[in-house]
This record gives sequence, C-alpha cells and structure tokens, in this order.
Amino acid sequence: MVSVLLLFVVILSSSCMLSSAQDHRVCPFQSLYNFGDSISDVGNLIRLGPAGARTSAARLPYGETTFGRPTGRSSNGLLMIDYIAMALRLPLLNPYLNPYATVDHGVNFAVAGSTALDSSFFRARNVRVPVSNSPLSTQINWFRNHLNRVCHNPTECANRLEHALVFMGEIGGNDYNNAFFQGKSMEEIRSYVPSVVQAIMNAVREVIHAGAVRIVVPGNFPIGCIPIYLSAFQTGDPRVYDDMKCLSGLNGFARYHNDYLQGALAELRREFPNVVILYGDYYNAFESVLRRAPALGFDGANTLKACCGVGGSYNFNSNRMCGSPGVPVCPNPARRIHWDGIHLTQEAYRHMAEWLLGDLLPKIC
Repeated sequence: MVSVLLLFVVILSSSCMLSSAQDHRVCPFQSLYNFGDSISDVGNLIRLGPAGARTSAARLPYGETTFGRPTGRSSNGLLMIDYIAMALRLPLLNPYLNPYATVDHGVNFAVAGSTALDSSFFRARNVRVPVSNSPLSTQINWFRNHLNRVCHNPTECANRLEHALVFMGEIGGNDYNNAFFQGKSMEEIRSYVPSVVQAIMNAVREVIHAGAVRIVVPGNFPIGCIPIYLSAFQTGDPRVYDDMKCLSGLNGFARYHNDYLQGALAELRREFPNVVILYGDYYNAFESVLRRAPALGFDGANTLKACCGVGGSYNFNSNRMCGSPGVPVCPNPARRIHWDGIHLTQEAYRHMAEWLLGDLLPKIC
C-alpha cells in the first residue's frame, strides 16, 4: 500500500511538471517505444534467463523507494523513461520480455548491459561482453516481432507509430564501458565511435521505415562524473579533473561521441525531412543536475559518491557492489545523485527528466 501511494504521489508530481512545461497542453501521443540499456531497462534483463535473474537489479535494495521491491530497474525507484511516460499521460512501459504485460501504450525493449554494436564486433577486438548482451539489432528484431503481433498489416503499424514517440537509447555507453574497463586505449575506443553511431542510425532508419515520425536519440552521459570511472581512474594529479571534480579526458570522450552522433542526426534529418528527429541531451541534463545539486536538495558534500555502496573516495567498490550482502544504503537516497556508482537515484533521474522535457516537449508537441 505504501509503495502504491508513493507511486501516485510521483505521478501527480510529474503531471504538474508537464502542465507547467506545456501551458496545460497534452502531447498527442498514444504510445511510447523505448530501446536502450540499463539507463532505461524496466525489467527485461531479469527475465533473460538465469544469469539475468541473478543480477543485482533483481533484488533489494533496487526498487525499494517507490516500488518496495525490485522490478529490474537499475535504481532505487523510477527511471527517466518512467517520468517521460507519465509526463505524456501514458502508463509506465512494460518490458518486452514479460509476455503477460499490457502493450497497448507501447513497449520497452531496453536491456541492461546492452551494446549498440553486435557482440561479434567486440570479440574481434578481444573485448569481453556479457553473454546476456542484447544489442540494438536484437532489440530491433523484438520491435519487428511486436509489430507483427499487434498489427494486421504494415499500414496499420504505420498508423500506430504515427501517434507514438520513440526513444532510441541511451545506447552505446556499454560499447565504451566494456573497453575502458578492460584496459583498451582511448585512441582505440575513439575508433569505435563511427561504428556505434552507425548502428544507432540504422536502428532509427528501421523504426522510420516502420512508420515512426517522432524520434528522440539520446547522447551519452559525462562518464567522467560517474563513481565507477572516478574510482577506476583515480589519480593524485589535479590537472586531470575539471571544476566539478570530474575526469576531464573521459568527459571529452563522451562529448566526442555526442558530437559525432549529432552530426549523423543532422544527415538523417536531411534524409527524412518529414520526420522529427531530436537529440536527447543527456550530457547537459546530467551536468545541470550536478551543478545545481544543493539548490535541488542534494547533499552538496556527496555529489560524486554512491548512495548504495562501500569504500573508497566515491563509496564504490567493484568487488562489493550494491545489492551484495553487507553493502549499506545511505539514510536518505533522495539527497543523493548516484545510486550504485553506475546508475543514478530516482531523484536524480526525475530532475534530468524535467530538464529534458523542458528541452524536448516544445519541439514534439
């Protein structure tokens, strides 16, 4: 009962946020489709065989703040895609791999740990990826299967997608994460960017050909501000940190990916002039939250520390992750930006979603 009440309060809050952003107009969307990784997975990985069922997001304290139980979301509660759904007056999306879920208002195909590129790309470069990897090509196949189930013909599918909003990501972060944490050089990983972006563009073309006319393609986070990176590449040299105490070189890499992605999106708009293709600026949305942290109610002394974790300068230890026995949770997650050292808290995602909605809604409603 408590978790249901909390969810109602969150939905009411998001409704107020939308009304303010749109002057009480409601976006004309009947459904929402989402592809991506753990930033927006609402329960696919935990349904993806025994390995998925053993992941940390399948057990408490994940989900405890709003749901009172784990749902497969890599946070203590809601994700950005949840807030976006609520802002559009749509139900929370169900995971594609739940065969009994309602799909009338869209589907979430995102899987935690997924890459934009197929696993074969990484095997050829001696980079290990999880056996549960469900890359963008797999998620697009699920999308096709979904349409085949709910539509009688391509025209019906196109009519359905004409009234839908599609989020293509965030995806691509794990293509780089796996390589960085396996010791690949910055130079080599930068060489992956064109292939990663091309995979994303191919997926966007696929949904456009199916009938989608409004698509958001998010960029990458400033990864140099994430505790797992800050811990792995920690150094005593102050010159490698920026004014927010994030790792400048890694943030520069994220901007390189984002710039390349935006260039590709510009070309795609020329290719499809009648389709609204928007860039989702997750980088600046996150940076805005970090810079305004105290004003938003976050603990200014712990903006780069994980809430659920233990040890080190950033309360993160890759050998004792959130969800492991004996790993504590901070007393008030709503005062923290980072949840487990890799993902954000519900409260941080809420503020990021608010920033994004303010940027995107005027262009798509």
